[in-house]
Amino acid sequence: MTQMKDSPDITPWVREELKANTDLKYREFHKSLVPGLENLLGVRVPKLRQIAKTAARENYDQFADEANTEVYEELMIRGMMIGYGKMDDSRRKKELEAFIPLINNWGICDCCCATYKFMAKDPEKWFEFLIPYIHSDQEYLIRFGVVCMLDFFITDDFIDRVLELLEQIRHDGYYVKMAVAWAISIAYIKYPDKTLVLFTKNRLDDFTHNKAIQKIRESYRVPKDVKEMLKQMKRSVPRGQKEKSVPASQ
Repeated sequence: MTQMKDSPDITPWVREELKANTDLKYREFHKSLVPGLENLLGVRVPKLRQIAKTAARENYDQFADEANTEVYEELMIRGMMIGYGKMDDSRRKKELEAFIPLINNWGICDCCCATYKFMAKDPEKWFEFLIPYIHSDQEYLIRFGVVCMLDFFITDDFIDRVLELLEQIRHDGYYVKMAVAWAISIAYIKYPDKTLVLFTKNRLDDFTHNKAIQKIRESYRVPKDVKEMLKQMKRSVPRGQKEKSVPASQ
């Protein structure tokens, strides 16, 4: 990492770091994981986290104002900084409200959500913050709410409320359905009895129902007999409606 100067002009420093850590092979690989993504350099996420931590510490406001959000890595750093910067919750909410509408793919969404560990420190406040996103009609706003919930709110205090919200989601967006299935699979592993009701009472659409079961059955934390039981609960999907193949992380 390039040596920082006193009172750094942070935006040129960030761009120099991104250029120095560009990996063209990784760029091509990552493009295959995020359909439609073109404007990216190819910098790995651990390095982006290092850069974001430094930028947030040294000159948060400058990069927040100057980031080119058309560039994948700069948008990622812009979002990650919200988790790393020193600010009160009121400021953090404003920063999130400015950033969340810029999310345009699952990679930005999921990597930035994982950075928002502050939500676990005052969970009631942040759970309420997420609810309007769950009820949004925009694909990545909903995904943001769902992924934050699966990261920080599948707990004793929130599991009932999370499951209730997940079963209410009715959106045709592919990345919404994938996020809901992912969240349900995590919920099942931690709270199988509560989560099983979503399958036995048919509270999910066909795609989400089957994808959630698939993800649960892929987990090493689920016994073989339970996997077989869940397999019997999968729904038949008519020809022509088969789900497309995508990376498992989505």
